[in-house]
Amino acid sequence: MEYVSKLPLPDAFVHFLESNGLDPSIYTAIDSIPRFIRLKPGCETCIEEVEAEMKCKLEKLEWLPGFYSLPPNIQIAGSRAYQEGKIYGIDASSGAAVMALNISPGDHVLDLCAAPGAKLCMILDLLDDSGSVTGVDVARHRLAACRTMLQKYTLGDRCRLFVADGTTFSVIPGGFCSDCQSESEERLDVFKEWSSRRPWKERKRAKKSGTPQLVSRSQPPELIYYGQHSGVVGLTKGELYKTVSDNEIASHGYDKVLVDAECTHDGSVKHIQKFEHWGWRTLQRRVLDAERTDNLHALQLNLLTNGFRLLKVGGSLVYSTCSLTVAQNEDVVDEFLKENVTAELTEIDAARTWPCKGGRIQKTWRFDPLTSQTSGLFVAKFTKVVI
Repeated sequence: MEYVSKLPLPDAFVHFLESNGLDPSIYTAIDSIPRFIRLKPGCETCIEEVEAEMKCKLEKLEWLPGFYSLPPNIQIAGSRAYQEGKIYGIDASSGAAVMALNISPGDHVLDLCAAPGAKLCMILDLLDDSGSVTGVDVARHRLAACRTMLQKYTLGDRCRLFVADGTTFSVIPGGFCSDCQSESEERLDVFKEWSSRRPWKERKRAKKSGTPQLVSRSQPPELIYYGQHSGVVGLTKGELYKTVSDNEIASHGYDKVLVDAECTHDGSVKHIQKFEHWGWRTLQRRVLDAERTDNLHALQLNLLTNGFRLLKVGGSLVYSTCSLTVAQNEDVVDEFLKENVTAELTEIDAARTWPCKGGRIQKTWRFDPLTSQTSGLFVAKFTKVVI
């Protein structure tokens, strides 16, 4: 049963919303926001089966291929279709951020803040049997959830996952030599680390400690998953982690980069509603605190800057957050553009049919519960050009 807000929002939060031009009523609309699912490609024939099991009608989203909406009170986790890997639970606004990348067959894609993995899986589905995806996240236990999803949806063949700080990550796409093996003694052993550390153990360990398992900025990237065609098999460790110059990245970097950055999550109505149980003081600390938001702004800018550094010339980067604040969105975009002369803000062609509003900077877009009937999301797209 969905939780519906009954208590008034605290004055400090209302002021916070109004200062960002946001309508406080979006946080009382939780009972009218549908749940969204995406069908795994090839499972289109199971729609009637899913409808019969869930006892509801799936409404096809005309503006987002493969997505369907269903009533907000429907739980999908216990359904046979979900357990068998035929459907994903993912908000439509998140799907729009992936579609903005305009992924093409053969692309090498970097998902710089990959956990918990729904967007990562969608990217892999769009690539089908070509290209590669590199998923990065600073939290080991959250990245383990990505690994679990890759297995559940059988999508790991062209994916590799690194526990790493996204602001300093420097590994570029590798060679794709699935049938060759390096003779070096340093050759990587598939899943040696993975086979001895089950994802559930990592989550249990993190839960028991009460603190997330985060990699420090000084630690090198740790490869915890790689598929046969992910550009790892056949490479030595030295080749995999080789540092390359910006000139080399310009030609051999990623074709597409997604930076769905860490944020205050204030665009998620369901997330904000939880503070009625957690306490509004917790909201003050996690969302409204000036030091917290300043630190997030710096982190978001650094993630965007590093993601763009790893992009090849002519490639595209999408920056998104599930915050609706100006400081975490337009202000980050504005500062980034001033510091990066090779970055050009790009039109998102698909956005012409999206149920969203333009941001405060031209060519940026905002989803919100009242306008879009989705979770809140900000989306901006950049292209790397030659000056």
